[in-house]
Amino acid sequence: MIISLPRRAVLSAALGVAGTRLLASSPAFAITPSVPHQPGIATPQQPFLYFIAFDLTAEKRQDVAALMRRWSMAADALMAGRPVPGFVDPQDAEGLSAKGLTLTFGFGPGLFLKDGKDRYNLAARRPAPLADLPRFNGDQLVPAHTGGDLCIQSCAGDPQTAFHAIRVLAALAYDTATPRWAQTGFMPSFGKGKTPRNLMGFKDGTINPDIDDPKVADRVLWAAPDDLPWMQGGTYLVARIIRMALEHWDRMKVGFQEQTMGRQKQNGAPIGGHREFEPLTLKQMDKDGNPVTAQGAHARLAAPEENEGAQILRRAYAYDNGLSYVAERWPPWRQGNEFDAGLMFLAYQQDPRTGFTKIFERMSKFDMMNQFTTHVGGGLFACPGRASGDYVGQRLLEA
Repeated sequence: MIISLPRRAVLSAALGVAGTRLLASSPAFAITPSVPHQPGIATPQQPFLYFIAFDLTAEKRQDVAALMRRWSMAADALMAGRPVPGFVDPQDAEGLSAKGLTLTFGFGPGLFLKDGKDRYNLAARRPAPLADLPRFNGDQLVPAHTGGDLCIQSCAGDPQTAFHAIRVLAALAYDTATPRWAQTGFMPSFGKGKTPRNLMGFKDGTINPDIDDPKVADRVLWAAPDDLPWMQGGTYLVARIIRMALEHWDRMKVGFQEQTMGRQKQNGAPIGGHREFEPLTLKQMDKDGNPVTAQGAHARLAAPEENEGAQILRRAYAYDNGLSYVAERWPPWRQGNEFDAGLMFLAYQQDPRTGFTKIFERMSKFDMMNQFTTHVGGGLFACPGRASGDYVGQRLLEA
C-alpha cells in the first residue's frame, strides 16, 4: 500500500510515537507535531468502493472511544490481511486477499452536536471547517441517504474485500452505532496512467491537484496548521451521491455533450484544444465573438481560475443501483423505471468552506450539467490524522 506523505509526516511516522513526543518537546518544534495521514486519501485510487455512514446510539463518550479503538485495531488487521481479533468467525473470509484494502474513518457534525444536544461534551472541539454545508440550488437530498455521525470509506481491488471489511466493522459497532446509509462504487480501468471515465463517457479528474507535491498537498488537502490539534494530519471529506439522467444524456449529440462538459469526449482536451492536460480555453473566442468554452460549461465552472484558486481532491466512483421508479424531468413527461446510476462524489480538502462550497455554489446555479444530474444524498466528515500507536480520533475523544 502506497501512501503519499509530506516529508515531515514521513519523518514523524519513521520516528513513531516516541520520536513525535521528542519533536514536540524540542524548542525547534514548538508547534503541533505532524501526524501521519489515514490511508485511502492520498493513496492511489482502488477500483472498488463501499462507503457507509453510521448514527451513534452510545450514551457516553467513553463508548464512542471504545468503538473507535475496536475499529482501528480491526482496520489494521484487515488491511494487513490478518484475522480480526475477537471477531465471531475470523475464518469467514479465509483465502480472500486484502487486495490493497484501505479503510478511512470520518466524524460528522452529529458527533459534536445533534438535535441541539452536546451528547458527548465535544461541541467546543468541533473544527470550524466542519461547518454545515449550505443548501445548494437544485439539491434533492433524501434524509435517509444524507448525514451521519461517523463514516467509513472502504476501497479495494476486489468488491467482496471492500464489503467484507464493512461487515466486520459494522458488527463491531453493534449497540454503539447503527448504519444510516451506504453506497457502493466502481472505477473501471481505461489503461495504465489514463484518466478514468465516468458513466457519461467523459474523463473525470483531469484537473485534480498534484498532491505528490508537498506544498500543493499542504495548501489544498491537509488540515491547516492553525486548525485544531486533533485534526493535524487530517482532511475534510464532502461526499455526494449524484444521480445521472443517463437515458436523456444518451440522446444528446456528442457536440452538445462536449459543450456541456467543456471538454472533448474522445481525448479529454479542452474545447478547441488538442491534449487532455493543456490549459482550458477560458478566454478564447470563436469567429462570432462567443467564448470557445461556454460560460456554463462544467469544466469552466470547476476550474481554479474561475474560483479564485479553489481546489479539491476528487476520488469519485461510478455507481449503479439498478432501476428506480421515477418521474422523468424530460419529455414525454412520463413515469417509469430508469437507471438509478451516477457518481459517488468524494472530495477531500483543507476546508470545505473555501473548497467544495466555493466551487459548487456557482456550479449549482449555472452548470449546464445540472439538467442531467441531481444531488440526492451525502455527508460532511472530518477525517483526522492518526499518530503511531493511537486509534483514530484518540486526540479528540480522550483530550
